[in-house]
Amino acid sequence: MHQMWGGRFSAAPEESFSQLNRSLPVDHRLWPQDIRGSKAWVRALAQAGILTPGEEQMLRDGLDRVARRLADGAGTGAPDEDVHTLVERLLYEEIGDLAGKLHTGRSRNDQVATDLRLWCLTALEQVDRELAGLGAALVAQAEKGMDLILPGYTHGQQAQPVRWAYVLLAHAWPLVRDRERLADAARRTAVLPLGSGALAGSGVPVDRDLLREELGFRAISPNALDATGERDFVVEIVFALALLLMHVSRLAGELVTYSSTEFGFVRLADGYCTGSSLMPQKRNPDVFELARVKVARTLGDLVGLLTALKGLPAGYSKDLQEDKAFLFDAVDTVLLTLPAVRGGVATMEPVAERMNAALQRGLLATDLADGLVAQGVPFREAHVLVGRLVQEAERLRVDLAAVPPEAARAIHGSLPALLASLGSFAESVERRATPGGSARASVLAQLSELAAAFRA
Repeated sequence: MHQMWGGRFSAAPEESFSQLNRSLPVDHRLWPQDIRGSKAWVRALAQAGILTPGEEQMLRDGLDRVARRLADGAGTGAPDEDVHTLVERLLYEEIGDLAGKLHTGRSRNDQVATDLRLWCLTALEQVDRELAGLGAALVAQAEKGMDLILPGYTHGQQAQPVRWAYVLLAHAWPLVRDRERLADAARRTAVLPLGSGALAGSGVPVDRDLLREELGFRAISPNALDATGERDFVVEIVFALALLLMHVSRLAGELVTYSSTEFGFVRLADGYCTGSSLMPQKRNPDVFELARVKVARTLGDLVGLLTALKGLPAGYSKDLQEDKAFLFDAVDTVLLTLPAVRGGVATMEPVAERMNAALQRGLLATDLADGLVAQGVPFREAHVLVGRLVQEAERLRVDLAAVPPEAARAIHGSLPALLASLGSFAESVERRATPGGSARASVLAQLSELAAAFRA
């Protein structure tokens, strides 16, 4: 079997250890990055005088042929230890002993760190595109739901009337922050480890700035010992993905509630629901239930990754072989979840009559308190007075606005007139006109800003 090490060993690895040591089933997906990094390394070796122009061309052509073989499935079921060994073995098959020069001055330690960073940068772009798509779907639904009024909730209880658009945008803003975190993580990921060697730097005077430019990194790592063992960028990415899915989980949880028979604020498209194996009437909001739970996977990946890194000394340790399993699972989970949630959001339909039916005049209690304040009553006193009015409505088992004038006047002389002038729920919403509030002008401003944010 081809391997990159073993000259000082007199016996082959035991089979049980060989299986434990083998990472190809996980890291095989890094082959495009390994080819790309190797081609850049060949160029750097040629610039350093280690390879002749003819050797450089043969190596680069050979790597291109290896890439075509791998794209056609040459790595499927391969016995190699890892993706780097696989690429090197195939290169030997293509160009013979010249393949042995590829690894000059390079270690698998800086090689895998480079491959992984390249893979992460591509993955971050993919996640960002999907995240922008979900944000755009929320904005589109909000634009259609501008004039729909429903109860807003805190502590799971009706609080104040708000616009449906406003509720949707409350779930869009966290996605903007998620995109910012992904971009920030990408900036720190784009630091080149190649040329660090195993831990002390390369013994070949390669031009690391040349490598940086060819591979598209923004900077080169300042310390080789740190560069080969540092996985902060992986932790950052997995954290950002876990937080992202936590935001998706909150959105999903709210939509599960709003699509229930008891609420009925939204109706989900059949294509994003399932039925019951026993009860013919069921329409289960499985797209959002599954989205709600997927964050558990990424949280597990984050905790597992941090635990794997805890206590490691500077430089590379074989423990780091496990980082990719956590990272790949987190990215795969996010890329599986976001398109389905985007579709579920884009195709759901708000049910205006159910939203209207849920509106109770008690939602305007704060408006009454504000009215008393406008007449000079201190807010704490106004709060108590309106609270007593609510108690009276509960005692009489009537809507807040239906409390008899004499009963309201007994609490405070201004309350009957304030009750009579409360106006509509939409008028109440328009009174929340501060920036960030639920009034039309504020929501329109948010829509404009978010539409631009998710186009970028």
